[in-house]
Amino acid sequence: MGTVESGSAAVSGVRIEPTADVDERAALGPGTTVWHLAQVREDAVIGADCVIGRGAYVGPGVRIGDRVKLQNHALVYEPAVLEDGVFVGPAAVLTNDRYPRSVDVDGRLKRGEDWQADGVTLRRGCSIGGRAVLVAGVTVGRWALVAAGAVVHRDVPDFALVAGVPARRIKWVGRAGEPLEPDGRDGPDGWRCPRTGERYREADGVLTPLDE
Repeated sequence: MGTVESGSAAVSGVRIEPTADVDERAALGPGTTVWHLAQVREDAVIGADCVIGRGAYVGPGVRIGDRVKLQNHALVYEPAVLEDGVFVGPAAVLTNDRYPRSVDVDGRLKRGEDWQADGVTLRRGCSIGGRAVLVAGVTVGRWALVAAGAVVHRDVPDFALVAGVPARRIKWVGRAGEPLEPDGRDGPDGWRCPRTGERYREADGVLTPLDE
């Protein structure tokens, strides 16, 4: 997946800062940078042109697409899947245990084989705000936006802006990330992006771009 270079920029390979910890069994795509003190565990797969920020953590077997940004101290626990173009803000956490316990009912320390990891799925283009927490097993839809500090405990629809604890949809957003405005040309269920002019239609709680 490209020649790995440590401590210096790579034209078509991978840049890994000397203080980062990248397991030799991980696969990194060309143009990807892993910054100071980040950790990428065994069998993780990271695509091309990604940025893994300072102190970020990528768990064993995590799958990350192309052009993904993990900001400083983001924690992505296995077996999470992040599609192309995803943004994860600073100190956001993607959890993987629905019923966390340090010990079992007999008081013994739980090991990896004592529980079933349930990863978070982030669909193409979605963004997760700083310090947001995503509960194990949830899916965040395409181009959705999770506000900073939100706690997401159920699936987020495509193009939804969710906020709060627990997170609830408060608006729709377009692919540019800005809240959509009502667009009467398509009836009461029409929406328009103020930046790009893209138009969307809402039906039964689902938002669909009109060019799809």
